[in-house]
Amino acid sequence: MEKLRVGILFGGRSGEHEVSLLSAASVLNAIDKEKYEVVPIGITKEGRWLTAEHAENLLAGKLQIEPRNLRAGDPDMTEPAAVLHRGEAAVFPPEPVHRDKGLVPFQTDASPLRRASDRAINVDVIFPVLHGTFGEDGTIQGLLELADIPYVGAGVLGSAAGMDKDIMKSLFMAAGIPIVKHVTILRSAWEKDRKRVEQVISTKLKYPVFVKPANLGSSVGISKAHDRKELGSAIEEAARFDRKIVIEEGVGGKKDKAREIECSVLGNDEAQASVPGEIVPIKEFYDYNAKYLDEGSKLIIPAKLTKGQTRKVQEMAVQAFKAVDCSGLARVDFLMDPKTGKIYLNEINTMPGFTSISMYPKLWAASGLEYSDLIDRLIQLGIERHEDKKKTMPLIPIPYPLTLSVGLVP
Repeated sequence: MEKLRVGILFGGRSGEHEVSLLSAASVLNAIDKEKYEVVPIGITKEGRWLTAEHAENLLAGKLQIEPRNLRAGDPDMTEPAAVLHRGEAAVFPPEPVHRDKGLVPFQTDASPLRRASDRAINVDVIFPVLHGTFGEDGTIQGLLELADIPYVGAGVLGSAAGMDKDIMKSLFMAAGIPIVKHVTILRSAWEKDRKRVEQVISTKLKYPVFVKPANLGSSVGISKAHDRKELGSAIEEAARFDRKIVIEEGVGGKKDKAREIECSVLGNDEAQASVPGEIVPIKEFYDYNAKYLDEGSKLIIPAKLTKGQTRKVQEMAVQAFKAVDCSGLARVDFLMDPKTGKIYLNEINTMPGFTSISMYPKLWAASGLEYSDLIDRLIQLGIERHEDKKKTMPLIPIPYPLTLSVGLVP
């Protein structure tokens, strides 16, 4: 029986490039190679597509990665990470299987004897382990849709909506899901009249506030402003990463920190939620350094919640999944007021960190679905979604040439 050919797509042009490399390394190590023929596909920070030459060592299990050494900010921690970081020349998958669809990678061999079909990356399904812009925002999903290739995860709409925190919150509000008070501003408005923007935010929200780029993940560019004096620098930091900035009112006030609860969702039309988990960050909140660089943050799985609170989180997670038209997978993050116990939906992540020690797979492992089985299920969900789309009636072709008769009105 011919193996299903799976392309693992990683890297990318976003600020989460290194995070993607770490996720892909874990997937490549854990995927069932008895069942799948695996094609690693990398994208450099400059946007060049390649199949990294050192990926074969990773697939063969020759590359040892200790979980405690996984550091998103250090591309030299893994050999495949170093290859993409240096932007080395592309190589080609051995003996590509000629199929009727595929993607052509960047390459340095311009020989006229090499046919375009020989250069194509031919796969049955792609697992885009890409985080952030140019990968998790609907752009790569649109490319795969045009190429008619099944892929893991949310479609164009779900990916785009799940990436934009402003649009995402609008959809959550429309679905009746409780969210924290927030204000959205544009970088151009900030540059034009900073004092007016500060005044609007200070009037509508209570401090402390969290300032975030609308379109980025892994807590990149996020700051906590305790008062108006800290607001300007927080906005400046967020504006480095996006033209649209979301400012959220902190849950718990100035004295108490919100509890950070996360829940994993899996499925297509019939989605299921995992047991919830809780993050107790070493810092004031779970920022980029706390996630990937600093040690000390605690992951509590399952979260210490009542049965009613657990059920509420799971229901809200599935609601959020449906509200943005998600599919395949998502991690849904919540904030819980430590005093009142009220739960607010914070955001959804349509391609969460996917190392074996990341929250998304750990929550499913605690729910009875191990990492390798989770990968297998996600691949099947991607294929099922593609097959379901084929049921949609195509546009009726218009006969050509088309004759039009034009009548003149007297």
